[in-house]
Amino acid sequence: MMWHKTQRRYERQAEDDSLLTQAAGQGFRFVERAGVRLCYRTDGDAGGVPLLLVMGLGMQLISWPPELVQGLVRAGYFVIRLDNRDAGLSSHLPHLGRPNLPLAYVKSIFRLPLRAPYLLSDMALDCLAVLDDAGVRQAHLAGASMGGMIVQLIAAMHPGRCLSLTSIMSTSGRRGLPGPVRAARRVMLSGPKPGASQEELLDYSVNVWRVLGSPGFPFEEAQLRQRIAAGLARSFNPQGTARQLLAVAASGSRVALLPQVKARALVMHGRQDPLLPLACGEDCHRLLPNSSLRIFEGMGHDLPHALLPDFVSMIDAHCQGRSVPWQSVLP
Repeated sequence: MMWHKTQRRYERQAEDDSLLTQAAGQGFRFVERAGVRLCYRTDGDAGGVPLLLVMGLGMQLISWPPELVQGLVRAGYFVIRLDNRDAGLSSHLPHLGRPNLPLAYVKSIFRLPLRAPYLLSDMALDCLAVLDDAGVRQAHLAGASMGGMIVQLIAAMHPGRCLSLTSIMSTSGRRGLPGPVRAARRVMLSGPKPGASQEELLDYSVNVWRVLGSPGFPFEEAQLRQRIAAGLARSFNPQGTARQLLAVAASGSRVALLPQVKARALVMHGRQDPLLPLACGEDCHRLLPNSSLRIFEGMGHDLPHALLPDFVSMIDAHCQGRSVPWQSVLP
């Protein structure tokens, strides 16, 4: 099967009504905003403390580790997760075209204007539409990587919706901050070879996480392959990931916005992050007026299983206004 046929098959899968019906039966809910269908899920008691989790580039709501979600539910949170537009079971938007990422990268280097079919601010409004549909006026916000950028925008531009902000392995987008290491940049701008089989897609994805993952907390490949396979079976949209990446680049920095955030903020970052180096998290901490910074030794650009109890305890303490503990599990 050729690659473009594989792409069309997965895009059709995300749009198929029978799949959406099945997804609704599995606890996924749908809301539409400005012609974009958004898929989300809630876990925990609706009377609990609302907490919105926003995932990163190309990732799905199922990418949040179940142990993290359930740990937060046990702590009393009403956890809301969504598939960002162009990912998961939310609308795939192939009519918006295939981005030329190498050209966009060159333009960004020379500070030339970038045009994107949507921006991070649109994705922030998607999140608010999900909260509205879930009956939540205000929520604690936590986002990873690109998701961190999105929740930063909500906290700055829609302060009445934000109870607290947790920015995980993210950045302000400030020019001059260190960029990805060469291997991380290469893997982010590449893709599976044309005509890739399912097994080759799995191999490619495992290699991506081998480059981006935590050197102090190596993953178990069998478990990782199982999670990746589940994600591929649910949805696969590489062009959508490219459009999300273009949205990140075209949205510019949040340097002027972050000092306006009034909510308490927690910045969590890995010391060994190869995609968004630690300096990116430290910059967010400096810009956010009422923030705490927690640096994780041995952590790259992922959510290591061994650190999930620490993540739960830190996010819980932060949301409750208590002193945020430090990393307890070391590599």
